[in-house]
Amino acid sequence: MEHYEITNLIIDDDFDSEEYVTAEFIHHEMNYSITFKKADLEIINAWVFKDGTSLPANLSDGLIESIRDDIKERM
Repeated sequence: MEHYEITNLIIDDDFDSEEYVTAEFIHHEMNYSITFKKADLEIINAWVFKDGTSLPANLSDGLIESIRDDIKERM
């Protein structure tokens, strides 16, 4: 299992259509954000924040599943 620390979890409950869950986390001393659909936790996007900009993140399937499981427990 890859080590990470969720620093912020945002659960959007007030949208008329889709609802989303965004987890901000630290992994290998880098800041990331990953957004899932709330209904089925399908990944929408993932970003890494580096040098004042955001770039698409390339995260392993294992890390994504671990974060998904962590979110399920917290919701």
